[in-house]
Amino acid sequence: MTVRGPALGVAGALLLVVSLALAITVGPADIRVADVWSVVAAHLGLGSSDLTPIRDGIVWQLRLPRTLLAAVCGAGLAVCGAVMQSLLRNPLADPFVLGVSSGASTGAVVVVVLGVGGGAVSVSAGAFLGALVSFALVLLLSHTLGGTTDRVVLAGVAAMQLFSALTSFVVMTAADAETTRGVLFWLLGSLGGAGWTDVWLCLSVLAVTLVVCLSYARTLDAFAFGQDAAAALGVSVARTRLALLCVTALLTAALVSSAGAIGFVGLVLPHAARALAGPGHVRLLPVTALAGAVFLVWVDTLARTILDPQEVPVGVVTSLIGVPAFVAVLYRTRRVR
Repeated sequence: MTVRGPALGVAGALLLVVSLALAITVGPADIRVADVWSVVAAHLGLGSSDLTPIRDGIVWQLRLPRTLLAAVCGAGLAVCGAVMQSLLRNPLADPFVLGVSSGASTGAVVVVVLGVGGGAVSVSAGAFLGALVSFALVLLLSHTLGGTTDRVVLAGVAAMQLFSALTSFVVMTAADAETTRGVLFWLLGSLGGAGWTDVWLCLSVLAVTLVVCLSYARTLDAFAFGQDAAAALGVSVARTRLALLCVTALLTAALVSSAGAIGFVGLVLPHAARALAGPGHVRLLPVTALAGAVFLVWVDTLARTILDPQEVPVGVVTSLIGVPAFVAVLYRTRRVR
């Protein structure tokens, strides 16, 4: 790793810690950064806090898990986008555009609304199955259409529309008014119900995914020259692609089951991180994770305060930011060609 890599990592980690501390102080209740540190230290057994139980609960039970989950979701979605873009050699690939998020949403909604599984299947498991089904459909369609990267993206768009329609159909025909409102708000992306269980689940899956993806970093570098060149270098293209697509589908499913479908994070942040860290995945993946975490922490802070006391779904804000970036990437790829 070059000097640039550690410097970026340290700067990104510091920026993330500062962002987490500052974001927790934003809100109706007057909370200072010092209060945040004292509450965290007290709950970790490293000191005591003089805050009232109510203010302690605001920090420890509400704002801290929500902000941490935003960071984990941002990091996970950004890493998934970076891996998919490298595997498919397509700058427009991400879990949202390829339909994985929509498939996970459908799986989660089928479990919640229709009660499929009779309680034996969790929301996360339903989301994971939905993500796998969607991914399998995309791979099948793209293979039958010729297997080019453009066809993969088009197949992903078709899968996204299909599963979005299925989700809407299930919600509109089987859910009552209150459930419909809650599910639709969740589908737009919401971190309002974040709890410590969500944080630990998503953080665990993210850690495993990062370890797996980093172990394939050199292989992902080889994919930059095309799958034929990667195969000539001794890479098992099919096995690598299957392994990495499965772990990114697992991570996407875990994130969607906790926070809904948050689009464009996986599309935009890898490009920004690649401009900072370069194309080498040993540096790119950690920097992408840090950039995604910082980005979604502040997007969620904006979403919950811009129309206070009403909350805007975080997916709406990421889409407002992501659509212009998506168009910019389209123009950039056109110039490259």
